[in-house]
Amino acid sequence: MATTTDQSTFTTVKKCIALFGAGGAVVLGTVAVMASTGHATTPFMWIRGVIFLAIAPFLHRLATRAAAGSARAFDRVRTLTTAMPIAIIAVDLIPGLCPPWYAVLQSLSALPLIAVAILTRTPTLRATFPKH
Repeated sequence: MATTTDQSTFTTVKKCIALFGAGGAVVLGTVAVMASTGHATTPFMWIRGVIFLAIAPFLHRLATRAAAGSARAFDRVRTLTTAMPIAIIAVDLIPGLCPPWYAVLQSLSALPLIAVAILTRTPTLRATFPKH
């Protein structure tokens, strides 16, 4: 059973995930503005922007299930929020793949996921989900 401290941590986790979603919306909105004002955009930028925006509600649902005691959801949140920022930043560093402004926006949107990865490794949550 999750404690009050756990619930408080999960509230913060869900807020961070919402912030990631908001960052994704800013990225996608910026791509749309750039495209509509005649600046170059690529299918990569559009597709990645849509995918990251779509992932946010999924992560939020997983965090909600984890807060309710689902060890499987907790494991998925931990795994995804650890791997995604690494993948986002690594792909953005590939020369010529995307313009610097896009890489910066994507990297900034990944920061809340790093916070979630750290929060899901706190001793209190590890005690709640001892196999993790």
